[in-house]
Amino acid sequence: MKILIALLSFFFLVGNPSNEEPMLWTESKKLDWSDFKSAPNPNSDAVALTASGITFGFSIKTTNRNRVVDFTATVESHFYPNKSWYVESMADDYILAHEQLHFDITELYARMFREKLSKLKPNQNIKGQLKRLHNSINEALDKTQKRYDFESNHSMNPEMQKKWELFIELELKKLDNFKV
Repeated sequence: MKILIALLSFFFLVGNPSNEEPMLWTESKKLDWSDFKSAPNPNSDAVALTASGITFGFSIKTTNRNRVVDFTATVESHFYPNKSWYVESMADDYILAHEQLHFDITELYARMFREKLSKLKPNQNIKGQLKRLHNSINEALDKTQKRYDFESNHSMNPEMQKKWELFIELELKKLDNFKV
């Protein structure tokens, strides 16, 4: 018997990803302004918004007596083009780099999630453990995204922006074994 549960999380937006093709994070593909497909929010002071999130799914293998014997999990970081936008007249490569780092932070937390999952062993409470781990990763990711914007003043502080870029680059390298 198998139980399959898929959970989807978004940051910066709450919504359904219908009618859009998410982009999987990869080292070789950086965001381009053409990836931002949504219309700018006229009520926002922001120059751009990156909608990214972690998708998480797992299956649990049980015996005919409902004893958990194994589980598998998948974790991916995605960018959602149809929920991401920018103000063309104000956008430049510097702002794009700030938005890319939001996506990179999402990937960092996906790797952290995969690392934690690799340490879990099948047990009768695995479903609850997986859900709690997913929730804690999402909370930590949200806090980091907000801290990044606060400390970099939404990219307006070039010194802090550079510090964040170097920090995330190093943290991603530390978790290279957990990239997809």
